[in-house]
Amino acid sequence: MPRKASKTKLEIIEKNDNQVLDERKKDILLTIIKLYLETGEPVGSRTISKKFDNALSSATIRNEMSDLEELGYIVKPHTSAGRIPSDKGYRLYVNNLMKEKENEIKSLKTEMSARVDKLEDMMKTLVKSLAANTNYAAMIAGPTTNNSKIKYVQLSNLGDKKVLVVVVAEGNIVKTRIVDFDKIIDAKEILDLNETLNNLLSGERISDLDSENIISEISKLKKNKNEIKTLISEIANAFEEGNETDNIWTYGSNNFFKYKEFAESGNVSNLVETFEQKKDLAKLVEKANVESEETGLKVYIGEESSVNAMKDCSIVTANCDFGNGMRGTIGVVGPKRMDYEKVLKTIKTTMQNLNKELDN
Repeated sequence: MPRKASKTKLEIIEKNDNQVLDERKKDILLTIIKLYLETGEPVGSRTISKKFDNALSSATIRNEMSDLEELGYIVKPHTSAGRIPSDKGYRLYVNNLMKEKENEIKSLKTEMSARVDKLEDMMKTLVKSLAANTNYAAMIAGPTTNNSKIKYVQLSNLGDKKVLVVVVAEGNIVKTRIVDFDKIIDAKEILDLNETLNNLLSGERISDLDSENIISEISKLKKNKNEIKTLISEIANAFEEGNETDNIWTYGSNNFFKYKEFAESGNVSNLVETFEQKKDLAKLVEKANVESEETGLKVYIGEESSVNAMKDCSIVTANCDFGNGMRGTIGVVGPKRMDYEKVLKTIKTTMQNLNKELDN
C-alpha cells in the first residue's frame, strides 16, 4: 500500500485551532490582533465591543477573552485590563493570512498561465505576418515589467531563518522568492516587515525600487532597516531574473538569403545565427527602449545598432503597449535598401492588430 503522507506542523496546528475555536472566538482573537498591530496597546473588552457595533456585550467578550487566554492565544501584560496576542495567536493570524493570499495567488497564477499561452500564440502569429508582409526578418519582444507597479507583498515564515516573499504586480504578475536571513524571524517581525514593505512599495514601479525616495524612507525606519533592504533587493532580483531571450519571438531569418548584399558579404550564416540565438536582439531591444522617442520608433542603419553581425542591415523598431505598464518591441531587420515606407506601414498595422487582440 502507498505510504500515507505525514501531516505538516502547520496542518496539525490548523486542525487543532479549528477544533477548539468557534467562529466567535476566532473573530474576537483576530480583532485583538489587528487592533494591537495598529496601536501597540493592550486591547480591552469595551474596545472590541465597539468594533462589533455593540452586538456582543462586554461581559460576553470578557468570557471569550478568558477562554482565549486559557487556550494560550492571548496574554495579559502586567496589571493591564487588556490583552495582547501570544506567539500562538500570531501563528493563527499568519496561517489565516497565508491561506487567503495563497488562494489569491493560485487564482492569479492560473489566470497568468492562460494569458501567457494566449500571448505566445498571438506573438507567433504576428511575427510570421510581419515577416511575410515585409519580406524581411521580423521580431517581437514580449512585455517587460519594469514599468509595472507593485500591488502588494506577502511574507510567510518558512522556519530555519527562511522567509517566503510573494510579490504581485500590475498585470497580475506573480513573483516568489525565498530569502535567507542570519537570524530567526518570529511571527511579530513577519507582520511588521510585511506592513512596512507594503507601505513602502505598494504603487511603486519595479524600476524605482532603488530610487532615492525609497532609500530615504528606509533611512527613517526605527527598526528592521537591514531586513527591509535585503527584502527589497531580493524583490528587485526576482523581477530581473529569467532568460531575457525567452520572450523574444523571431521569424523570417531565411529571408536574409534573398538579398545579394548579404550573400556577397559572406556574413549571411553569421547573421542568421545571431538572429536565431537572440542574445544580441535582447541587447538591441534594451537599447531601442532607452533611445526611442515618445513615438517609440527607431531606425538603426548599419553600425548604429552596435550589433556586429548586422552592420550591413537596417533595423526598424517600435514600442508597443501591452497595458498595465508593460511594454514590448516590434522590429524588422533587412538590407539598408529596405522599403522603409512599407516597413513603417506594416509595423503600424501589426500594432493595430495587436491592440485588437489584447482588447478581446
